[in-house]
Amino acid sequence: MDATFRALADPSRRRLLDRLHERNGQTLRELCEGLDMARQSVSKHLVVLEEAGLITTIRRGREKLHHLNAAPINDIADRWIHRYDQERVRALADLKRALEDPPMGQTEFVYVTYINTTPEQLWQALTDPAFTLRYWGIGMQSDWKPGSPILLQWGPGQDFRDIEQVVLESDPFRRLSYRWHNYQREHAELFGWSDATFAELVKEPLSKVTFELTPVGETVRLTVIHDGFEPDSEMLRGVRDGWPTILSNLKTLLETSETLPLPLEESVDQDALAALRDG
Repeated sequence: MDATFRALADPSRRRLLDRLHERNGQTLRELCEGLDMARQSVSKHLVVLEEAGLITTIRRGREKLHHLNAAPINDIADRWIHRYDQERVRALADLKRALEDPPMGQTEFVYVTYINTTPEQLWQALTDPAFTLRYWGIGMQSDWKPGSPILLQWGPGQDFRDIEQVVLESDPFRRLSYRWHNYQREHAELFGWSDATFAELVKEPLSKVTFELTPVGETVRLTVIHDGFEPDSEMLRGVRDGWPTILSNLKTLLETSETLPLPLEESVDQDALAALRDG
């Protein structure tokens, strides 16, 4: 957290974060455009931000893309904001974003967190239904071989269902990728969508999520890349809001053996949630 606060203390670095918030996934050249800073100065600031975990970089061909990473901010919130105040703070933040944020045109979500665990334990937490049920609220069952289906369980004691999630890549303890599901009919009731809205949403292309596990000392760097969306699709908005909570809960479970309350269960109609679980 000291590195995070030091990185945020500099106005130039905050400006770079603001630019990534406006449009994520920029190259160094793009970030330098319109700034009264030399390219070398921008590079130095980006190094500080990356070391603090506030940004992460991904190679796409010859380009190095910079992405905003919310994990350190979430860690600060988990420490300094009482868990019973989190929903009120989140509601205010959502309102502020709705009033102030311009259209972003994003097509992917990137998140990096460091977890005090081993690659083997983290892999188990990502692939064992008993683990995923605890921090996600959903059990996930598969043999985790490329091409295999991933069956989902919407709560303890429920049947596992095939909703067309499929394993794309599987390199145990290093990398896992799978196709993400489409909207289910139960989601329409859960979120109050009309039949016409639901019919349009299911036309969105299917996305994929990738987990990269990298040992770093006594921790594991977990990089989550969820991509393949249309710009600012409804599914992208959902995963952008949902992944930070899920991954924070995963980190808490592996480091403390405890979990935090799942916001979904606190904020939606419980009868609709039960219908989704019961299929």
